[in-house]
Amino acid sequence: MGMPEIIVREAHSSDIDDLVRLLRELFSIEEDFAFSELIQRRGLKLMIGDQRDRGDRVIIVAENNQKVVGMCSAQLLVSTAEGGRVVLIEDMVVARSFRGKGVGRKLLLAIEKWTKENGANRLQLLADRNNIQALGFYQKRGWTTTKLICLRKKWPGKPGDVRSLPSTVAIPGRSLTTKTSK
Repeated sequence: MGMPEIIVREAHSSDIDDLVRLLRELFSIEEDFAFSELIQRRGLKLMIGDQRDRGDRVIIVAENNQKVVGMCSAQLLVSTAEGGRVVLIEDMVVARSFRGKGVGRKLLLAIEKWTKENGANRLQLLADRNNIQALGFYQKRGWTTTKLICLRKKWPGKPGDVRSLPSTVAIPGRSLTTKTSK
């Protein structure tokens, strides 16, 4: 069987159902994240957002026969280490039945192009340390590991709820007082 015909393009809000399905597949192999359709759908809507509002982020999809079979999302950041813009890849996943057929390579090439067009000089991503297949894929494409480790801290409560922040948090330009429980 030959290579599938793949169209690579930016995601649209009409792709969200397919993207949720892909994230379910991705999170099933990542130990640090639990799938929640409601949360992932909300994140995808924020990523895709309003066209005028999207200059700092993108989701690139791979489509076969009008069905999304792969995705890669990326966001621009500023790095003091690089003295400029860098890109963080958040989600990279190809449907199981399309792996090993060049789909992931096409997605990464499209993200690299987007990175260069946006003046960024480094790509970075996090990968599950136990996903040997993905790590090998990245290594074949010139990615290297670093000596850094990823740390995270999640706030209790809902996003935007300042009551869940510690009382010592200062937000520039705003006066913020939070109550702490004893």
